[in-house]
Amino acid sequence: MSSIRIVRPRRFLLASAALTSFVAIDMPAALAQQAREPLPAVEVSPPQSRKQAKPAGRDVASARRAAARRPTAAAAVPKPVVPNAAAPTPLNSNAVAESASRLGLTVRETPATVEVISAETMREQGYRTVSDVAQGAVGVTAGDNPAEPSAFSMRGFTNSQINTLYNGIKIGPQNMTSRIMDTANLEAVEILKGPASLISGEGAAGGAINFVTKQPHTGPIRNEADFSYDSLNSFRAHYGSGGSTNVQGLDYRFDVSRSSLNGFADDTNTKTLDVSGQLNYRISDSLKVWGAIEYREDRGKAYWGAPLVPVVFSGSHATSGIVSGSYFNRTDLGAITIDDRTFNTNYNVLDNRNVAQEVWLRGGFELKLAPDLTLKSQAYGYGAERTWFNNEVEAFDSTKNEVYRERFYVAHSQRLVGNITDLVWDANIAGFDNRVVTTLSSSYLDFVRPGAAKFPNDYVPLVDFNRGFYGELATKQQTARIDNEALSFEDRLKLTRTFSLIGGLRVEHIGLDRNSTDQFGLENAGFPFSKSWAPVTGRIGYTWEAVPGLTFFSQYATGADISANNIFLLLPTQPLDLTTARTYETGVKHVLWDNRAEWSFSAYDILRKNVYAAAGGQALNIAGRQESKGVELAGSIRPIEPLRLWGNIAYVDARYADYDFAGGSFSGNTPPNVPRIVANAGASWRFFTSWPVELGIVGRHVGDRYNTDANTVTMNAYTVGDIYAFVDIPKTVFNAVDQARLTFRVRNFTDKRYAIWGDPFYPDQILLGAPRTYEISAAFKW
Repeated sequence: MSSIRIVRPRRFLLASAALTSFVAIDMPAALAQQAREPLPAVEVSPPQSRKQAKPAGRDVASARRAAARRPTAAAAVPKPVVPNAAAPTPLNSNAVAESASRLGLTVRETPATVEVISAETMREQGYRTVSDVAQGAVGVTAGDNPAEPSAFSMRGFTNSQINTLYNGIKIGPQNMTSRIMDTANLEAVEILKGPASLISGEGAAGGAINFVTKQPHTGPIRNEADFSYDSLNSFRAHYGSGGSTNVQGLDYRFDVSRSSLNGFADDTNTKTLDVSGQLNYRISDSLKVWGAIEYREDRGKAYWGAPLVPVVFSGSHATSGIVSGSYFNRTDLGAITIDDRTFNTNYNVLDNRNVAQEVWLRGGFELKLAPDLTLKSQAYGYGAERTWFNNEVEAFDSTKNEVYRERFYVAHSQRLVGNITDLVWDANIAGFDNRVVTTLSSSYLDFVRPGAAKFPNDYVPLVDFNRGFYGELATKQQTARIDNEALSFEDRLKLTRTFSLIGGLRVEHIGLDRNSTDQFGLENAGFPFSKSWAPVTGRIGYTWEAVPGLTFFSQYATGADISANNIFLLLPTQPLDLTTARTYETGVKHVLWDNRAEWSFSAYDILRKNVYAAAGGQALNIAGRQESKGVELAGSIRPIEPLRLWGNIAYVDARYADYDFAGGSFSGNTPPNVPRIVANAGASWRFFTSWPVELGIVGRHVGDRYNTDANTVTMNAYTVGDIYAFVDIPKTVFNAVDQARLTFRVRNFTDKRYAIWGDPFYPDQILLGAPRTYEISAAFKW
C-alpha cells in the first residue's frame, strides 16, 4: 500500500441545530411586503446582540435622493420600522448568518443550507457544550466529553475537512486547535453545509461551524445568571450583563462562566473558564467603533476510549449492540466486542493532563462613507498555549491477553494576527437592485509544536491494573509560519422582486514555512522547506420566492484544503498539492401558517479529489476521490399553542473512489464516523398555569458507522433520548428578577450503552457515549 508516515495529529473538533421560540404573527402579509423590497440598506452597526434581519427600506435611488436633500452630517439612512417578518421563525431562518455570506442575507435568502442555533435554543434544549449543539443539528454527529469534545462529522466529511471559526475568524485546522467549549458565553452557533472556502478559506470541504460570542445591545441593561448540577457531580455557573451605559452611544456586554464537567470514566474531569467582554461606541450617525476581549481556559484529565476485545476472551462479559465485526491490527482479535468491565475504565496514566489557555483581542470600526457605501474593518490578535500529556493508545494483544499502552505528548504555542476589511456598495444596475461586498483579508500565524521524541509503552491487564505514570519524556520540535492573503467578492443581483442571483469569488495566497528538529536540536532531513498555494474558490446560486414564504434555491460551490495532512504538520516528502471540492445543491425553505410552521429540504452532490485518508499506525493512504450524496429534511410546527413538535433527518451516501493499493482496494468503502442516517425529533407541551410548566422529550438516532477505511469494525446504530420539565416562577415570588426558571433533565433516560466516535488514527479503541445522568438547573433574568 502506498502510505506516508506522519506525526500524530491532535484531534478535536466541533457543531448543531434545534428550534427557537415560536411567535404567531401575520406572516403572509409581512412576507408579501418583504418580497417587494430590495436588499436592506447597510447600517453602521458593529457586532451587536444577534438580531433578525431588517427588512428592506427604500430602494437605492430613493435613498440617494433623500440623502441629497439632507445635510452631509446626517447622511446615514434612517432605521426602517421592523415589521413582523423579522420575528423568529420555527427554524430561525430570519437570522443572519455572517459566516455564510457577507451580504447580510438571512438564512432563507442564502442559496445554501445554513443553520443558526440561538442562545435561547441552547438554553431550552439544555446544550451545555458545542458538542451538544452539534448533535442537535441536521445530519451532524460529534464526539463527546470526556472522549473527543470537538470532533464533528457532516455530509460525509470530518476533522480538518470542516472549518471551525470564532466570530468568523479561522485559527487553524480544527482537529488541532479546537477545545471543549461551554455554550454560556455564546450568542449563536452557525453551521454552513458543504464546501465553504469562499467565506472561510482553505479547509472547508465539508462546511464550516462558527461560534459567535454574546454581543452588546442598545437599550436598558439586562442581566442573567445560570446554574446547573448533575448526578456526575458536574456543575456550571454563568453570569452575563449588557446594555447601554450612561455615556451616550456606549453599549457593553460582559460574560463570565465556569464549569467542572466530570466524565463517566474513572478519574475524568474538565474544568473551563471563559471571560468575555465587548464595548460598542457610536461616535456619530455614520461611525461606530468597537473592541472585544476574551480569555478561555480548560484543564482536564482525559479518557481515550475502551479497547476492542475478542469475544472469545470476554466470554460472559461480551456486549452486543455497541460494536460488531472482526479486527486485525497489532494482533488478530477475530470477532470483537466491548467488554462490559471496561465501561468506566480509564487506561490513561495517573499524571495525565490536558491544558489550554487562549486569549482573543478584536477591534474595529464601521463607517458609512455615503448612503450606499459602507466601510467595515476589524483587526484581531489571538494567542494560545496547549498541552496534551497522556497515554493515548490502548490496544488489546491477543497473544498476551493484555492491553498494550503507548504514551503521547505534544504542546502548542500559537500566535495569530490579522485584519478583515469589507467595502459594501448598494447600487442600481440597469434598474436592478444590487449589493456587492469586496473583502480584503490578511493574517500571519506563528505555530511552535514541541512533541514527544519517544513513546514509552507497557502492557497492563484488561481490568484491575495499576495505571502508572507517563515515564521518560524526550521532546523534539516543529514549527509552522503561515502568511495568508485573500481578496474576495460577493454579489447579489435582484432580477425581480422575488428572484436573485448570488455569487462570489475568492482568490487566496497561502505561504508556508516549516521546520523540524530532533531531540538534539538537529534539523530533520528535508527541513526547512517552504511552499505556497493560490486556490481560487467561489459560489454561484439563486433564490426564488415563488410565493410569499416559499423559497427555492440552488448553488454550485467549491472549496480547497491541504491534501496529505493538515497545514501545521505537512512534511516535505508528502504531496504538496491542494485537494479540490465542489458541490451541487438544490432545495426549498418554507415558512407558513402564520409563522407557526416551517420546513426545509435540500439535496446535494459533493466530490472531493486528491484525497488522503487516515490509516492505522498514524499513516496516510492515497484515497483518490471521495463522493458524497445526500438529502436533508427539517421541520417544526406549533399546531396549537401549548404543543410544539420538531424533527430532522439526514441521509448521506459517502464513498471512496480510486482507493486502490497493492493487495486490495477500499474503493466503495465509507469514510470513518459517517452514518447513513441521522435523525432528531422532539415534542413539548406547555401548561399555561399561574406557574407555567413545560414537559418535553427529545430523541436522537444515529446509524451504523465504521472506525477505519477498511470498514471491518462497525460502531452499531443507536437511539437515545432525553426528557425534561421546567417551571417558570412568577415574578411575585422573586421580585428582584423578571424571569426565573427551574429545569430538571434526564439525559439518555434509557441508559443506552453505545459507541459515539472512533478515531481512525487510534483504531484499536472506541469512544463510548455517556450513560444516564440527571441534572437540575436554574436560570434568572433581570
